[in-house]
Amino acid sequence: MSFDFPVMLFLAPVVALLAGLLAWKVRRARTRATLLWAPALAAVHPGRIGPWLIFLATLVAGIGAAGPRWGRTESEMQGRALNLAIGVDISRSMLAEDVQPNRLQRALGGARRLIQDARGDRLALIAFAGRSYILTPLTLDDAAVALQLDALDPDVASEGGTDLAAVLGQGRELLSAAAEGGAKVLVIFTDGETHGPPEEGFAAARTLRAANVTLVMVAQGDTLPARIPIRDERGTLTGYKTDAQGSTVRTWRRDDVLRGVADAAGGILVGSDTPDQEGAVRRVLAGLERSATRERRREDLTPRGWLLALAATLLLGTQGILRRGPALAGILLAAGLFKSAGAQRPSEGNRLLRQGDTAAAAVAFAREAALRPAADSGLFNAGTAAIVRGDLASAKKWLTDASRSLDPGLRFRALYNLGLVSLLESRRDTANRRALEEEAAASFRDALLLEPGSRETKWNLELVQERQPPQSGGGGGATPPTPPRQAEPNPRPSGSSAISQSEAEQILNSVERTERDVRAEQARRRRVAQSSAGRDW
Repeated sequence: MSFDFPVMLFLAPVVALLAGLLAWKVRRARTRATLLWAPALAAVHPGRIGPWLIFLATLVAGIGAAGPRWGRTESEMQGRALNLAIGVDISRSMLAEDVQPNRLQRALGGARRLIQDARGDRLALIAFAGRSYILTPLTLDDAAVALQLDALDPDVASEGGTDLAAVLGQGRELLSAAAEGGAKVLVIFTDGETHGPPEEGFAAARTLRAANVTLVMVAQGDTLPARIPIRDERGTLTGYKTDAQGSTVRTWRRDDVLRGVADAAGGILVGSDTPDQEGAVRRVLAGLERSATRERRREDLTPRGWLLALAATLLLGTQGILRRGPALAGILLAAGLFKSAGAQRPSEGNRLLRQGDTAAAAVAFAREAALRPAADSGLFNAGTAAIVRGDLASAKKWLTDASRSLDPGLRFRALYNLGLVSLLESRRDTANRRALEEEAAASFRDALLLEPGSRETKWNLELVQERQPPQSGGGGGATPPTPPRQAEPNPRPSGSSAISQSEAEQILNSVERTERDVRAEQARRRRVAQSSAGRDW
């Protein structure tokens, strides 16, 4: 047996003793007060077990808080799966940005989607550059594979360059050792730029074919030469990769190598210009044979704190049942929960809206807002229902009130619908069309201040601005359009724990700086060693 927080073992008896003494004093004071107005109750001996139950419950809860662990847990996972090994090229040539954002990130995104779609299969992850590394063996734990995948970076490799033959040979050994499962597949994401003789890769690919391993090559990059950018820990471009002579390195996708390896292994090549590379790989996997798999997991020193927490809860429940006051409180609490559950029934306005009676729904929502002035959602619902009914005057009134809500999400939706109301009014009232369109544009601008990423709001604002003719200034020149109004800063509510926008930005900037420092420290610890040939990309 072990404990995660052994110090709690020393604190638990002290806290339990204090809790027991406090319960005993409270019980004694309550007994004295009762005997003052009812001396006849002196013959009645109330139970003295309550303080002891509280003492034991606190003691057991304190021991559970120490995090006890004991025993062993075994679980078995079953399914129909195939053996899938994923190889990712992490050489520096994969940092070329001839595809967005770069070759490596595109490959990682494809591998991540492949892992999500292959749940239930036995997965393994291999990273390779100048050497090949098995990061995870074949396992049904796709979360562990995804975790290793997120940490891939060229700095992880201890030797630069690219050796396709190494990953092909290691993938064959890994899959050949699989004792169960269906078909064996090796999927490699690479640009095909190998620094060794291509014949070595072709020979390794032929051994895959002899071992009945299906090879899928997923090409990355473009055939046009591209430079390899060098960025600092903040992502700022500091230069481009150069060779030993100081010349800028150029890299491109080697289709001849990729096609030759795929042909030698009798496998499949997924081109870089394929619109959905992951879908093509998934279709290949769907046509392969799957067989029943079984994997046992064993966990030593299983956490058992929940057992002690359950025991403490039962002790407290027993103490409550033995007393009338807590028992009655429990009954009242259950009744209150039942009543609150009944309050979750749909409101009258929602019921009428589902029936298609928008006029009655708008009236019902307005009545709800009148009965509960703080319920801004009722005003918004009433205004939205009025839009559907065609009563734009009432809709504008209710939505204007809803736009003053303290809820930013509700305020955004109210401003957005308010802009739509002004647009609809401009179609009806041609005489005041210009003023109504300006009102719509103002509402959309205010909405964008709350949610700058809303595409629908941007689209409607552009439509309104295109319909407004340019204003003439002095000398016949067109005056520039009026810039959007800036949102007034909202004062911090008194007594509120909310933080201001500037404080939130400072916190986020601090987190970002910390993350950059951590990444920089990791990069310093894992510098890539120069290969013997001097080519480390």
